[in-house]
Amino acid sequence: MEKLMLPCLNKSIFGIDCFGCGTQRAVALIGQGEFVRAFYMFPAIYTLVLFFGLVFLNFIDLSRNYHKAIIIVALINAIIMVGSYVLKMFILI
Repeated sequence: MEKLMLPCLNKSIFGIDCFGCGTQRAVALIGQGEFVRAFYMFPAIYTLVLFFGLVFLNFIDLSRNYHKAIIIVALINAIIMVGSYVLKMFILI
């Protein structure tokens, strides 16, 4: 599975992780049923799944408006991504 994953372009060029580093591995871990390890790999994985689920519902269920929920989940996801990035880059090193 690791052989099929795309390398992080940001890490390849600049040598530092990006905000999304770990997303592919976290998705692969969820596929293997390793939910806790997926969270440790990329803490925003579950809010990202929720975000894409809401976007999908927004296109499928045209009778409801999901825009407010999408914006709220996107903001929560961004906060988690920035927070985990700061922890990973500055505190855990």
